[in-house]
Amino acid sequence: MLSSFEQLLSKYAEITVHIGLGLRPGQRLMIRAPIEAAPFVRLVAASAYQAGCRYVEVQWSDEQLDLIRFQHAPRDSFDEFPAYRTNGRLEYARNGDASLAVYAENPDLLKDQDPQLIATAMRTYRKHNKPIMELLQRGAFNWCVVSIPIPSWSSKVFPSLPAHEAQAKLWEAIFKVCRLEDADPVESWKGHLSDLSARSQYLTNRQYSALHIKGPGTDLTIGLPPGHIWVSGQAKDVNGITFLPNIPTEETFTTPHKDRVNGMVTATMPLSYAGSLIEEFSLTFENGVVTNYQAKTGEHLLGTLLETDEGARRLGEIALVPHSSPISQSGILFYNTLFDENAASHLALGSAYREALEQGIEMSDDEFTAAGGNDSQVHQDFMIGSNEIDIFGIYKDGSHETIMKQGEWAFTI
Repeated sequence: MLSSFEQLLSKYAEITVHIGLGLRPGQRLMIRAPIEAAPFVRLVAASAYQAGCRYVEVQWSDEQLDLIRFQHAPRDSFDEFPAYRTNGRLEYARNGDASLAVYAENPDLLKDQDPQLIATAMRTYRKHNKPIMELLQRGAFNWCVVSIPIPSWSSKVFPSLPAHEAQAKLWEAIFKVCRLEDADPVESWKGHLSDLSARSQYLTNRQYSALHIKGPGTDLTIGLPPGHIWVSGQAKDVNGITFLPNIPTEETFTTPHKDRVNGMVTATMPLSYAGSLIEEFSLTFENGVVTNYQAKTGEHLLGTLLETDEGARRLGEIALVPHSSPISQSGILFYNTLFDENAASHLALGSAYREALEQGIEMSDDEFTAAGGNDSQVHQDFMIGSNEIDIFGIYKDGSHETIMKQGEWAFTI
């Protein structure tokens, strides 16, 4: 007889395959995961095959091998990359096959390593990953990101607990915020996604000209392009497959106009980026571009992110999340963007999602840029929401209405 944990883990795998990926019979599945995720990945593979998957391929990663490379590899070798890994993923993406990423990492893994080497490694990876991201932006395949506790991450979240207790507590939190402890998780997800969809439709119908975000250390106006679309947790690829890019998800998002962002914004949570933390940071925008930035910790790393390319200094996403979301109410700082971005409203530096602009998927690159969409090799979320944030929708005539008050929705559906 399965234990309670094993039952919940099996539910997690099934939700990942059926709700997250929306896997169709005949598709193949590419999984990227840390080696610690092997028990979960095996359950996902079994569920995928039972759903009619033709083949499951797994690309494993090991954070300790990554650290060893930074400690001992030749300093001039960080612009090298095993292209076969992204070539394999590209083959699956072009074929319209499904893609799953199990995202779990130690947020402090590379904190003592050379920031320039980290920047070189990230730049090299993005160069090879760009063709896959372009297909993702155009909805060429169904994909999902989930997470599982690994010892290093669990101990960061719960530093006062022994390692095994920290990991068990993080599993408990993940099961809860992913609605796996509900009597019928599938129905719970359907109801939640229906609510998100209704809020997205409400906001899309308003067609605000801009948003004004006000809070401690934040006074930011974000212009919105004509024809912008607010997108809920679900997405649909060009093959008509409905999928859930992130589990969990609490957001509704759209694309800002890349040239119409002005003011200052202060992050409300640390950002886990490239194996290090960027903490207590703020950005100043003028006509869409970051002109000044500061951070208490990780300022140099923030600078390397902004210097990736011209588009990295502009916004590609504004996402609204109520402070009452289950993740926020857990009271846990996850140090993991997948969870933390669903605890608070957030922005993203870098590329915009084409689905968030009318006809965006069909547009050429030049047309998308001319319409206000941003293009970049990066898409990096950072959290700005709290129970002290107010957000207003501004119409073309200058009138406005409250969308969020003290971090909560100010309208009913």
